[in-house]
Amino acid sequence: MIPLYNILICDDDRDIVSALDIYLTSEGYRTLHACDGLEAIRAVEEHHVDLILMDVMMPNLDGIRATARLRESRNVPIILLTAKSEDSDKVLGLNIGADDYVTKPFNPIEVLARVKSQLRRYTTLGGQPKPEDSQTFVNGGIVLDDAAKAVTVDGDPVSLTPIEYNILRLLMKHPGRVFSTSQIYELVWNDPSLGSENTVAVHIRHLREKIEIDPANPRCLKVVWGLGYKMEKL
Repeated sequence: MIPLYNILICDDDRDIVSALDIYLTSEGYRTLHACDGLEAIRAVEEHHVDLILMDVMMPNLDGIRATARLRESRNVPIILLTAKSEDSDKVLGLNIGADDYVTKPFNPIEVLARVKSQLRRYTTLGGQPKPEDSQTFVNGGIVLDDAAKAVTVDGDPVSLTPIEYNILRLLMKHPGRVFSTSQIYELVWNDPSLGSENTVAVHIRHLREKIEIDPANPRCLKVVWGLGYKMEKL
């Protein structure tokens, strides 16, 4: 039985909202609706929201700017709803804090799979860890306390999204090992890695900005050209 999660559907197309509502409620989720970014922000302030499905192109406040506003104070998972022609918006959305995206016209099975995947990561990050997973990983000034789900750099706390945290944990758990973008995507997103290169690269870039002294010349989170990424031992 699926726990009663609240999913906010934000889209100015009533048909899309209605279709998503049917898919989600049939799986046991509760839904809230918004028709633009301003309504989405208001809904998050007034209700408990576990995940947001956010359209990119909307009046008043679009999905990109709404996501940026929400990320100022909240880590709720956000999945963007984008058209095939909006590739630049996908990258921009991931850059400013979106967790994933679904391309229109979407397959309801794919939408549900991505919703479940994001909720699983989000609740795992916020929940109680298993005893065997309660470890602390240290690399130079970077400390990841998996029991507390906390990261510090030179003693200062760093706020990471669930995706960023899980990427960092994967790489710090295996220092020196090179992971391809496909491996990172499959291990962190728990989904097939079709077309995952840009998604992983954007999250790596965002992670570098938070843990590296000079993100343009990273000391620890290294790219191995043609192969993938690794956590360099410091």
